[in-house]
Amino acid sequence: MPSVACVDDRRFDFDLSKTALILIDMQRDFLDPRGASSDFDLAPLQALVPRLKRLLAKARASNLTIAHTREGHNPDLSDLTDLKRERSRESGAEIGAKGPLGRYLVRGEAGHDFVEELKPQDGEWVIDKPGFGAFYATDLEMRLQTRGITHLIIGGVTTQCCVQSTLREAVDRGYRCLTLSDGCAAFDPALHEATMAIIRSEGHLFGWIAGVDEVAAAL
Repeated sequence: MPSVACVDDRRFDFDLSKTALILIDMQRDFLDPRGASSDFDLAPLQALVPRLKRLLAKARASNLTIAHTREGHNPDLSDLTDLKRERSRESGAEIGAKGPLGRYLVRGEAGHDFVEELKPQDGEWVIDKPGFGAFYATDLEMRLQTRGITHLIIGGVTTQCCVQSTLREAVDRGYRCLTLSDGCAAFDPALHEATMAIIRSEGHLFGWIAGVDEVAAAL
């Protein structure tokens, strides 16, 4: 059984057949300077791509269940709440507005799709989600239950938002979760570090933390 060396001398033991790698929102709208996040510093997010590409190759070779999430909305925006629309407008990239890669965070647009280096392969799950968490209004939980998944390895963008939202949803559902310390990132590194501290708080309330290399070595 694979075992990952984690922070604070903890170990994450997992059965390959019962574990899924979830890569969250590695989309052009968040990683490409022409996308919806163009006003932010994209360097911390872009640095994830080669690391997650290496891990993805290991996961594929190990026949791990792999899920890729994308945040976005129906073209008619029928699944977009007023609150989320207002928040996106205040951020300077209103959901549905036109940009160089098409309408921001709208399904079917170029910006909504994955970056080239991390595109899913046949048989890997694509979870299109309208919210921050990967369980909200998706079939992710049904897919995991059907396959008997009990352990999750989580990375992607952004740490304090979609990664943490998904992690909290998963922990509430009883999944044992490992968050990749250098396999997720925020526009502001301070928010990333704060989220790592939250995960470790109260005796690792939200699970395990390890680096990409440690997980790759275990695989």
